[in-house]
Amino acid sequence: MPELPEVETTVRGLAACLEGETITRAEVRRPDLRRPFPAGLVQALTGARVTHLSRRAKYGLIHFRGLVMVFHLGMSGRWRIDPPELDRHDHLVLETGNGRLLALNDARRFGSVDLVEADCLAQFAPFAGLGPEPLGEELTPQKLAAQLAGRKSAIKTMLLDQRIVAGLGNIYVAEALHRARIRPDKAAGAVSKPALQRLVPAIRDVLNESIAAGGSSMRDFVQPDGALGYFASEWQVYGREGQPCRCGGVVKRMVQGGRSTFWCPTCQR
Repeated sequence: MPELPEVETTVRGLAACLEGETITRAEVRRPDLRRPFPAGLVQALTGARVTHLSRRAKYGLIHFRGLVMVFHLGMSGRWRIDPPELDRHDHLVLETGNGRLLALNDARRFGSVDLVEADCLAQFAPFAGLGPEPLGEELTPQKLAAQLAGRKSAIKTMLLDQRIVAGLGNIYVAEALHRARIRPDKAAGAVSKPALQRLVPAIRDVLNESIAAGGSSMRDFVQPDGALGYFASEWQVYGREGQPCRCGGVVKRMVQGGRSTFWCPTCQR
């Protein structure tokens, strides 16, 4: 599943083509993805000038006419820019006044598209309970400590809870915990203040480095221009079971909440 860096990379790629441009044609090529396309989506988009794009957690946002088209890439979704030809998995197509063609491609159809009034965006159901953005100033060691105080659940599980921090996924939580030298199954409330002081910048660093690298290309994800992200080559623990850690230990794997966790028992305590 595309995680925050992949969505941020997607939004930036789309912004280069869409910001300030007018959508001259919009076409919905099937009735639904994970749920039906919004009624009136084509009418709302056609003739609209895109003011800007943004991201909230793992959602991309296209702003226009006091409305926001909110998209989620699901498991396999991606946007294609100027594809040589459309294929059967291109389910939403936009054409701009400067001749660009953009296609939302989703083979598994686990993604979604919603249309929300800009003034009501904070109340949009998927956003209403979200925690702070990990790249924003709202996430601080002090605020994170307050959220985790007394929590017996594992720190990795808590970081994947979107109410604690918005947008973090399995890969980047594993990598951030490794950088911060925190054992992933440690009770969240027992993580020390010095460890949280290491964790918050580690989260930001791993996300920013991945964004700079174009994300981590896994399975179906590529950038909108078709380029592959290469941050996967920088993973220190994720997917590296049995391989050496930079500290001299050996990367182990455990299962938490049905998900694989990769970590180093030598340097993560």
